[in-house]
Amino acid sequence: MNLILLGAPGAGKGTQAEVICRELNIPTISTGNMLRAAVKAGTEYGLKAKAAMDAGDLVSDDIVIGILKDRIKEPDAQNGFILDGFPRTVPQAEALDAMGVKIDKVIEIHVPDEKIQQRLSGRRVCLDCGATYHVDFKPSKTEGVCDVCGKQLVIRKDDEPETVKSRLKTYHEQTAPLKGYYEAQGKLVTVEGQEEVADTSRLTLEALNA
Repeated sequence: MNLILLGAPGAGKGTQAEVICRELNIPTISTGNMLRAAVKAGTEYGLKAKAAMDAGDLVSDDIVIGILKDRIKEPDAQNGFILDGFPRTVPQAEALDAMGVKIDKVIEIHVPDEKIQQRLSGRRVCLDCGATYHVDFKPSKTEGVCDVCGKQLVIRKDDEPETVKSRLKTYHEQTAPLKGYYEAQGKLVTVEGQEEVADTSRLTLEALNA
């Protein structure tokens, strides 16, 4: 089964990708990892991507899709794959279709913006040992101090309230229109993100068979 996962930043898309990977034994293909691997391997499209990046340019959609077509020919993707992070726009989805990459189902993990803002803005990270906390859902024993190593906890730049709002705005403007695109093809299934990750995972697995 060839899948695309959609969801706003902080919706828990990555966790659900892991769940599907285990259930179906198929790889998650993220744009960044795929590009880095192609550049390292020195493939035809990888060299084109490297030239664009070295010049400070965006890697064009046709190069990304060319790398994707090479990637899904690899043995681990013969039973299917999950695309995470591509397509990000309707023109990219159209290009994906035009180049013959078959998508069976698109699963959207939907979480309201206000919940995402609460999730991300409340997250705290220890830069020393990597432990993560949340001021509401998983607070440290002493506010602002890591339980594991005693170092100070910080808010990552990506989690700062204004950054979260900006990321959500970009998502709604550029990526959310993909829902309508794939809904028109009869491929979209929406999963409502739950408070408990396990509950969202159960709904995600049900969506695979919907």
